[in-house]
Amino acid sequence: MERLQKVLDRFSDIFGRISIMLLILLLLNVFYDVIARYFFKSSSIGMQEMEWHLFASMFLIGIAYTLKEEGHVRVDVLYEKFSEKKQAWVNVLGCIFFLFPFVGLIMWFGYGFAFEAYDLGEMSGDPGGLKYRWIIKSMIPLSALMLAISGLGFLLKNIMSIRKLKD
Repeated sequence: MERLQKVLDRFSDIFGRISIMLLILLLLNVFYDVIARYFFKSSSIGMQEMEWHLFASMFLIGIAYTLKEEGHVRVDVLYEKFSEKKQAWVNVLGCIFFLFPFVGLIMWFGYGFAFEAYDLGEMSGDPGGLKYRWIIKSMIPLSALMLAISGLGFLLKNIMSIRKLKD
């Protein structure tokens, strides 16, 4: 179980690195856009749309890494006062009753959302905009899958913690 948890954590670390690379690409894109607009009086709608595509992708992929690092938002008023074992139980139950059902819903509906965009050949409504809108819409179910992978690692980590503290 520990080996599987470490493999899943490595996947989550990869998601974090991808998110960082997307942030760097976003910064370069914004830098290019600002220089082109203010110094050369030129602007590209496609590059402006790419900004929100990169931001959305960075955010969606970063969610999985954030869960692995336990950087997600939660109400710590009670949680911080719990013993380590109770905290692990809260995490296990939270994964089972909240995280995994939520991820399943996002994957189910997100897949249909992305497939419909692909099937219709959806593209930007703006002239010069990006052509393949299905790519960014595919990030929704893909990020849910990444979150499920991180969630499974998080669940295993907490189960092992409960077992260890039981002894």
